[in-house]
Amino acid sequence: MVQQLSPDSPPSVAEVLHERYARHLPDTLERLAGPQHGPVGLPLHIAWSGLRTCDLDRLRQCMSLYRTVLAEGQRDDIIRFLNRDLFFAQWPVMRTLISRHVREAWEGSFPELTHGASATA
Repeated sequence: MVQQLSPDSPPSVAEVLHERYARHLPDTLERLAGPQHGPVGLPLHIAWSGLRTCDLDRLRQCMSLYRTVLAEGQRDDIIRFLNRDLFFAQWPVMRTLISRHVREAWEGSFPELTHGASATA
């Protein structure tokens, strides 16, 4: 976990990014209620650059959608578009493809992700 040096020092970039991603986390992974199959279209505020519709039955597109939602989505977007079972299945690989700040926010809040990732490594 990232800590500030003193109350008078401005937060570091890492602290700001960690806080940004931590604010978007759901209360529990059980809340991830997104679809498991088929095409999913993302709104422009999430997929503002690149592919906006992904087929969850195609692994690369599914991974791309999840990475985009993790990086750009708000809490409600994460709950709406990510599916708990797909998330767990993809996490061991996905965690290596996302930013350190996103990964640390998720694994710091949900230790079960770390155990699953280390079991498959």
